[in-house]
This record gives sequence, structure tokens and C-alpha cells, in this order.
Amino acid sequence: MILGLDIGGANTKAASSDGVFAESVYLPLWKHAPLEDVLGGFAARRPEAVAVVITGELADCFPCKKEGISALTGAVRQAFSCPAHFWGADGFSWTDCMNLAAANWAASAALLAREVGDCLFVDMGSTTTDLIPIRDGRALAARTDFLRLAAGELVYMGLLRTRIDAQLHVARIGGRKVPLAPEFFAIMADARLSLGEISEQRYSCETPDGAGKDRLSALRRLARSVCADLEEIGELAALAIARQACERQMSILVAALERQAESHELRRVVAAGIGEGLIAEASAFLGLECLPLSQIYGEKISDVFPAYAVARLLEAEISENEGH
Repeated sequence: MILGLDIGGANTKAASSDGVFAESVYLPLWKHAPLEDVLGGFAARRPEAVAVVITGELADCFPCKKEGISALTGAVRQAFSCPAHFWGADGFSWTDCMNLAAANWAASAALLAREVGDCLFVDMGSTTTDLIPIRDGRALAARTDFLRLAAGELVYMGLLRTRIDAQLHVARIGGRKVPLAPEFFAIMADARLSLGEISEQRYSCETPDGAGKDRLSALRRLARSVCADLEEIGELAALAIARQACERQMSILVAALERQAESHELRRVVAAGIGEGLIAEASAFLGLECLPLSQIYGEKISDVFPAYAVARLLEAEISENEGH
């Protein structure tokens, strides 16, 4: 069994190359979460090799990306007794460790270039959204987070963890335009939970106030985003904030999709991640064909696709080497 790992700042994801095993663990590195324990649990599955992509080097518990990469690669090597292979922007062959920084998109794109062909690959997780143009067997994206952010290939918003006030600056409530407080009062998971778009189980990150993941708690947090109690403005007003935040997120996603699709003359979108449904909706709005990865590999694999992709890529490389 080849095990793939995607070690992010907020979540660590794992998948086997055969697709039988897939798991995502909320593991906020900046809070010194027990990464070693989680990796030890994965190592107990006794894989013959482990393939790894890393994005957690950006977590602010590390003074710089290089130290983050060193710490995370070291944790993997310590946890696993089998060979560990790290995927960078250029694949498994690299000399500069900075090539490993935020390269999970490159693994996903490399596998899709082989199995799907030309497309705009869009992966929305809990925190960020990647938009990777793939043409003629290769990804056309910039190589660093900074450059991808500048090019619109990385949009720093996700289905769950993005702050409400980062998406919606002003809400329309009862005929008033009310600015949202720039505070960590509510997140998109609260908006989506209150509207019934996600379950409590799908609310996989921490809540801003440490309170519950039930609908009432989410509504209270939404009211707090305009400096009010829920009893003060009422449930309908809180739901209005949620709806407007979701509408704003959709408009940002549509604009990002349109920019990349037009720039690279691509009409087919391949959607992955826990935001797969939103990507499909945005694609339909733009008249683009959309292929959800859950239809090919299943929902669990779509949610952790970079981990699955890097496992498949290592499996193929091992088979090729054995063939020679």
C-alpha cells in the first residue's frame, strides 16, 4: 500500500493509492497540534512507501517557509520507517527544499493531466481555493503561493474557515446598510450551517468562540458579527447576513473561474474538495462544463485529492522503475 499525505496548516489529509483509505484530520499547526501523533497513527497502517505534499510551511508557528518545510519533512521521516518521497513543483526530483513549498496543487494537476486532459482544475477546501489551468499535459500555474495569489490562481477563501467579514463588508439588514465588525466573530461555516447547506459533522474546524456547532450557536455568532445579540436583531436578520455572505463568496468564485477560463481558453472545469458543489454551481452560471471528481473517484477522495494524487504518482513511478 502506498500512502499519500497532504500536510496543510489547518488539516492533514491522507489517502491510499488504491482509494480504499481516505481521511482528513483537523490539525491546526499554529496551535501546536499533535502532528507526530497523527502521523504515527497513519504509519501504523504499515505502508510500503509514503508520498507527501506540504502546504503547512506557511503556518505562522514557523518563522519562515524553509524552517516549516524542514520541521514537517523531519516529522514525516521520524514517524515512518518506510521510504518517504516528497513531491515538489517539479515532481519527486528536486534539489532545493523550497521546491516543496505549497506544491499540493502540482500533484493534483500532474495526475489530472494524465487521466482527464485539458481542463481548469478547481479545488476548494476549508481555507483556500486553487484554480489550476491544465493544457497539453502540464499545469500552467505559477510556482509559488505569492505568484499564484497575484495571478488569481490561488483565492484565499474556503468553504468553512474564512471569516464572514472578509467576504462581506456591509450587510443589508432591515433597510439599513450595516458594516460588519472586522473581528473573528463568525466564519463561513456558520453561514452555511445556519442555512442548512452543511451538517454539524461537516463543520470540521473550530468555532470562533469555542461554543457549539449547532444552528443556534451559529446564528448567535452571525448576529455578533454586526455587534448584536441574536435576540436583538432576530433570526431572520442573522440568516440575511448568512445569505449575503454566501452570495458574495459565490460571486468571488465566479469571477475567479471566469478569469482563468477565459485567459487559458478552457471550457471544462474539474471540481474537487469540500466546496465541489459550489464550483459546479459557479461553472453552470458561466456555461462551463463541470466534472466533479466525486463522480470519478468518490466523495472521500475528492475531499483529500492531493493526498490521493501524490500516492498514485508515487505508485506509477515505482512501477515504472521496477519495469526497467
